[in-house]
Amino acid sequence: MVEATTTTKVTNSEKYKEYLAGLLAGVATVIIGHPFDTVKVKLQKHHNEVHGVKYRNGLHCTARVLQNEGIKGLYRGAASSFIGIGFESSLLFGMYSQTKQALQVKLQSSGPDPVVIIPSAACSGAVISVILCPTELVKVRGTFRGGVTTFLRESVGNAVFFSVYENVRHVMHLQIKDTSREYKNMAELGIGLLSGGLGGVAFWLTVLPLDVAKTMIQTNPDQKCTRNPFRVLNTVYKQAGLRGCYAGLGPTIVRAFPANAAAIVTWEFAMKILGIRHE
Repeated sequence: MVEATTTTKVTNSEKYKEYLAGLLAGVATVIIGHPFDTVKVKLQKHHNEVHGVKYRNGLHCTARVLQNEGIKGLYRGAASSFIGIGFESSLLFGMYSQTKQALQVKLQSSGPDPVVIIPSAACSGAVISVILCPTELVKVRGTFRGGVTTFLRESVGNAVFFSVYENVRHVMHLQIKDTSREYKNMAELGIGLLSGGLGGVAFWLTVLPLDVAKTMIQTNPDQKCTRNPFRVLNTVYKQAGLRGCYAGLGPTIVRAFPANAAAIVTWEFAMKILGIRHE
């Protein structure tokens, strides 16, 4: 009990550091991932238009944007993303870390325990979907269109993300525990890249259909359109099959690995510099 109490005190005195580490992770995510987000949204928006598919695939979409708008076209809206995603990431990682530590102390848990990871990640994701999402939610007549869908995407997706990340990280750290100090830092960098990247891929493979539904709800000009993501996906499936439900899968997965790898490496490095223990 003495050790647990000490850990809690250290955590309480360094809360702001965990949010700062999350903020830096968000900045890294935008730098690497924003161009992919731009392409993904364009593919999702135009895949189901009445006049047909505007872009053949992710590469074609990227080439068209570069041809017509240059590199700035891929980073259109990035300023708000730096603010929004930076703040969102700060809350996500900060709340996840603190909730996880509190549950570990309460349950006397060690290692990647799903009873600790899943509720910590799901609650953190749910909260940021309600409080934030300024770059995704479209405010219409005092209500947020696509808010419920974003809530589901963030809570379920982050539970998957952190579960994969924590378990891959734990298993790989067991493999390098006897590694010499000379190579350990390089090995830890590789673990961060792989665990973060795989976590990001798992996130989007799980919730991309919800993201497709969210985009369609938010971009639909009919304000009386259904906001039930499952009804939207049912319509998409009837029109375009499973491929329609996973519109933008290519650029999403291509973006997911490097963006989330960068976020995790930045987060872990920031925590190390700030003196935060990560178990």
